[in-house]
Amino acid sequence: MPNLAVVIMAAGKGTRMKSKLPKVLHKIAGKPMIEHVLDAVRQVGSERPLVILGHGREVIEKQVADRCQIVEQSEQLGTGHAVMQAVPFLDEKDDVIVLSGDQPLLTAATLLELIKLHRDHKAAATVLTAELMQPFGYGRIIKKEQELDHIVEEKDATAEERKIQEINTGTYCFKVAELKMALRQITPQNAQGEYYLTDVFNIFLAKGAKVLIHCTPDSNESLGINSRSQLAEAEKICHERIRQYWMDNGVTIIDPISTFIDAEVELAPDVILEPFTILKGQTKISSDALIGPQVLMESCLCGEGCEISFTVAREALIAEGCKIGPFAYLRPGTCLEANVKVGDFVEIKKSQIGVGSKIPHLSYIGDALIGKSVNIGAGTITCNYDGTTKSITTIGDHAFIGSNTNLVAPVEIGEGAVTGAGSTITKDVPAQALAVERSKQITRDHYRNKDTKEKK
Repeated sequence: MPNLAVVIMAAGKGTRMKSKLPKVLHKIAGKPMIEHVLDAVRQVGSERPLVILGHGREVIEKQVADRCQIVEQSEQLGTGHAVMQAVPFLDEKDDVIVLSGDQPLLTAATLLELIKLHRDHKAAATVLTAELMQPFGYGRIIKKEQELDHIVEEKDATAEERKIQEINTGTYCFKVAELKMALRQITPQNAQGEYYLTDVFNIFLAKGAKVLIHCTPDSNESLGINSRSQLAEAEKICHERIRQYWMDNGVTIIDPISTFIDAEVELAPDVILEPFTILKGQTKISSDALIGPQVLMESCLCGEGCEISFTVAREALIAEGCKIGPFAYLRPGTCLEANVKVGDFVEIKKSQIGVGSKIPHLSYIGDALIGKSVNIGAGTITCNYDGTTKSITTIGDHAFIGSNTNLVAPVEIGEGAVTGAGSTITKDVPAQALAVERSKQITRDHYRNKDTKEKK
């Protein structure tokens, strides 16, 4: 059985995207489109595909170099020329898949079917095709049963040929030896002055070699991204696939159309997602969690049985049984241990909150270490930044922080200590102590009556 090589063409400029970012780095479901392609080819057994780069090479290489071998196409002289750059790295005994880095919806299952057909019938080449309701702009497939007769481009097609709905997707499987032979014979004798990869099929057919076609049943896989509108279309299709996958694997999604899940998110069975939930990055959610409505989580870990609503959380660790929201904000570095309560209008940043502690409402906690079973009163804030340095607040187990307490870091509140409501705490409080810091209250009798007389 020959080995399988993969060549991914990603050297194009993508001018229709009108972006400083290389086309293949635009994201679909939270991941650059070329990463989707690399994931698909890895699943068919190619660990180090060849990626042809030209425009934007440095920034693309920085993104993907650890997953592939980079081949430079310094001049962009067509698809045939791009594949020529990979020829020195190909073994003539192998087969090779050639595909584009801007087709993020192509699946490993389809590629495996393409390879199987190609090898079972010992074809020189096999073309992946698709049937489109609106095939305008694509090369049409002219065939004899399952073999290719020729490919006719839109501009060259007759009126009858334009009615054909089966199109060339630009994904192929070749015998390397046959491909090398054909590439030596193609020329740039065309209006663009470029080497077209599709010219190799005429060479194969002229010598009587077998060229097969494999039509994918999902025409969405043929979608190449050349514009922002096509990017949005692919995003929609990809999210539909992801939602369906998780529902098939035991996740309840109350309103799929309003729920968005990135490609690298992981969900356990019996997670429930309420409407307007957005899960991004490498978020992982354990079973029996109830997420939503209106939750944005990015690269968070969420334990079993959590309940989170109307919340934004980024790079937070949330242990089992936590209840968060509504209207909470968990910033990077937040670590909530089991059964923590975070209520409305609470912001937490780079802090660890111990088992069973409660921050019910209207508080800011930053750069803090809070023990277990601590109660943080409404309006409490940690004053962690003096304009130069960010300092740590430490609160021991079972402490009770009164409402509207200002904790001026660095400061330590001992185990079981209490702070009086409205206090500004600037010094450490020993364990089991009470700390109260308030100005003396002044009361003036009949003040309002006097004020009214003076105004008359």
